Amino acid sequence: MMLEPTLKATLTLPTQEVYYRLYRIDGAPPRRLLLLHGGGVAGGITWGGILSELRRWNEILVPDLRGTGKTRYPDHREHDFEAGEVGADLAALLDHLVWGTFDLGGYSYGGLVAMLLKAARPESVDKTFLLEPALLGKMDDVESLRSHELILHAARRLRHLEHLEEGLELFLDAIAPSRNRGSKNEEIMRQHLSHRPGGLAAAIECVSHAARCLDRGRLLSAQANVDSFIGGRSHPAVYQLCREIAAGRNDWRCHLIQGADHALPFQKPEAIAAIMNRGTKNAATAGTAA
Repeated sequence: MMLEPTLKATLTLPTQEVYYRLYRIDGAPPRRLLLLHGGGVAGGITWGGILSELRRWNEILVPDLRGTGKTRYPDHREHDFEAGEVGADLAALLDHLVWGTFDLGGYSYGGLVAMLLKAARPESVDKTFLLEPALLGKMDDVESLRSHELILHAARRLRHLEHLEEGLELFLDAIAPSRNRGSKNEEIMRQHLSHRPGGLAAAIECVSHAARCLDRGRLLSAQANVDSFIGGRSHPAVYQLCREIAAGRNDWRCHLIQGADHALPFQKPEAIAAIMNRGTKNAATAGTAA
């Protein structure tokens, strides 16, 4: 059964109307969790299956990030944006709600934003959960370049409604090349991604620009107490990189989610939630886990 939010509201900022959901769970420990979705699919949909299984937090905040869901510019048109602007939206929301300390989860585009938020507010974030965050997966140079060009081409097509289906196909080919094509789940995903294609294009280009400009090593070193999740059907190099990071430090754990690809929060919510529930008890445990 889907968990219903206690509060649904919009924080109006000069450059953004930030929509968010706040869930309060009776009987759970007094702990807070901020969850950030990936590109193109709003927070409530992305985390819906996981939310109902979480047991370790009595308050969970799920905003819609720029370009997605009900968060919009004041003119309700699509505009380009940078990752730092998304982080500023979240900082304003956290200050508005007076959230001083919290745990943090991020998926894909939201995973990148989560890492930036942790770097900007290191004392505020206790535990971090990263689901195939953008910038973490790095393949060989040729393959990485090909994937990067494919996803940017997808963004260009998504900006034109007459090329929407082609843009969605290119996007899915870039992020989940081993998916079950033509499945019911893929059709549902296409429907969600079609909601704001211009916003999805802006999110793609935001991540692309961050990949060119950010110091990836420095961003990784700013993270702490991390559980990282990789789909078993995603590119093997992504899991290998996660294991390499974990091998060099005692506060990063890798979890391979069998049967899932990049769409892992939609495909395996119960398995991910179970690990998240355990993760609050093992914030600094070393090693990797399958």
